[in-house]
Amino acid sequence: METLIKQDVTAVFDIGKTNKKFFLFDSNFSVVHKEYIRLEETVDQDGFPTENLEALEKWIRSVFEKCLESNKYVIRGLNFSTYGASLVHLDKNGKPLTPLYNYLKPIPKDIIDKFENTHGDVSVETCAAQSGMLNSGMQLYWLKYTQPTVFGKIKYTLHLPQYLSYLFTQVPVSEYTSIGCHTALWDFENQNYHSWVIKERIDKLLPPIVTAETAISIRFKENLIKVGVGVHDSSSALIPYIKSSKKPFILVSTGTWSVSMNPYLMSVLTEEDIKNQTVNYMKTNGDFVKSAKFLLGKEYKFQIGQLSHFFNVPETFHKTVKFNAEIFQKLSADQTNCFSWKYLLDSNMPKKTTIKHVGFTEAYHQLMIELVKLQVENIKVAKGHSPKIKQLFVDGGFSDNDVFINLLTHHFKDLKVKSTKSSFGSALGACIVLTGQTLGPKFLSKKYALKKHIPFNLN
Repeated sequence: METLIKQDVTAVFDIGKTNKKFFLFDSNFSVVHKEYIRLEETVDQDGFPTENLEALEKWIRSVFEKCLESNKYVIRGLNFSTYGASLVHLDKNGKPLTPLYNYLKPIPKDIIDKFENTHGDVSVETCAAQSGMLNSGMQLYWLKYTQPTVFGKIKYTLHLPQYLSYLFTQVPVSEYTSIGCHTALWDFENQNYHSWVIKERIDKLLPPIVTAETAISIRFKENLIKVGVGVHDSSSALIPYIKSSKKPFILVSTGTWSVSMNPYLMSVLTEEDIKNQTVNYMKTNGDFVKSAKFLLGKEYKFQIGQLSHFFNVPETFHKTVKFNAEIFQKLSADQTNCFSWKYLLDSNMPKKTTIKHVGFTEAYHQLMIELVKLQVENIKVAKGHSPKIKQLFVDGGFSDNDVFINLLTHHFKDLKVKSTKSSFGSALGACIVLTGQTLGPKFLSKKYALKKHIPFNLN
């Protein structure tokens, strides 16, 4: 009887706010298996929607155990990329004490006032504007003063990527890319936790810091598997580009959030930067990444729902719309904004949305024109004064949006705009950082099927 030779693979769970994904990569970083799921949210004790942590854990364990039993693959490595600004608080027995609080949950004004009266404005030092729960350090502060009994039971607080790793290793750690994710925990100039964190003794709850290259070998049945400590998803998406591109670039990682990342500006932010919603992320080794973000995908999803209802078309219809230069030229003659945003701050938006367009396609172009204007400003903020940057990579959910890409290329004629149809950038980064392999300069074009875009001609 012929013996079946199993293929060695690296497994990665890529956990987004909406989609939960699982990938198996071979030794050449090709995807040989993938699974997707969407989980229904639950609510916290205040009725605010949040991740169903129990359901997420159940799905992760189920998928992993199924792959362990596979007659096709042998899992040699396991890693995680997840959204940031989310903390899991563990008791002395290693069990979660609270729901996984949603970073969009509002913090009462009296808590914010208490913090600022005690510690002042830490935005510049921590390179993150005051953003409530989106500063995950504030989640701990809020918990300390609103639920002191619960806070007193915390043994460790883990960022979400490190918690998923902990499920398999039982080793609590902290890691740079999660700490650097607009947490308001880190003093970027002094390269340590900020003084407010130490004064509040919050640092006592945060496990030792390790780099994302750290791995812990664990035996599962007959398999010895190298388990990574997890990576923040936006930072993870940056890894393949940093490791394979010789020329400086900006990466626009799109999804629920659009994050424009510049890994070539190593500087603490200014007050002006903070006003422009700029943050510093961190690379896997703790170096800075100047970034600007906004809720592009979340706003887009809401507005598409509104437009689809208004024009009585299926909610998937927007996926069929291709860029039309004539429509663009017509709409460009009138610079008036038509859309009132639900999730975005924009001084130019009207108080109420006004649809005055002929059909869905024209209204859709108007929507994208207005969203791309915000995206352009976002990129310019991240770029700063970086004359060496000549490339703009677009990754994630909007990379195959024909209208979005054409408008972006039109605005950045001085840059080489390249996009990829890859939907696994964050997972791939987590895989690469775990394996530690060196990438060649042709890696991006091979694995990402990079497409170079030429500005459209209006003549």
